[in-house]
Amino acid sequence: QVQLVESGGGLVQSGGSLRLSCAASGRTISIYNMAWFRQAPGKEREFVALISWSTSNTAYADSVKGRFTISKDNDKNTVYLQMSSLKPEDTAVYYCSARMKPPFEYVYWGQGTQVTVSS
Repeated sequence: QVQLVESGGGLVQSGGSLRLSCAASGRTISIYNMAWFRQAPGKEREFVALISWSTSNTAYADSVKGRFTISKDNDKNTVYLQMSSLKPEDTAVYYCSARMKPPFEYVYWGQGTQVTVSS
């Protein structure tokens, strides 16, 4: 099993920045990649960004490309999401998740952290 603990959410003004953290523990050797998702009120959960656990290759949703950066600290088993130029539409609960190998599915999820961007 893998445990994921998120932190770093909060309230920020439009144009501001926040950094989210996701600390992984447990069977981290079986992680294929880590990702951030978000869910706004009344909307479905959507993909934000991912990072390969072994190669650190990254991918982003078009809506955050150029504004968000995902990274990881191998020594701390922690993944970060640096969010800049935040917009009110970025307001959501942000979740980190671990895709495991196998079954190459997002099996483990954090508890979520609220990000609120005021206009």
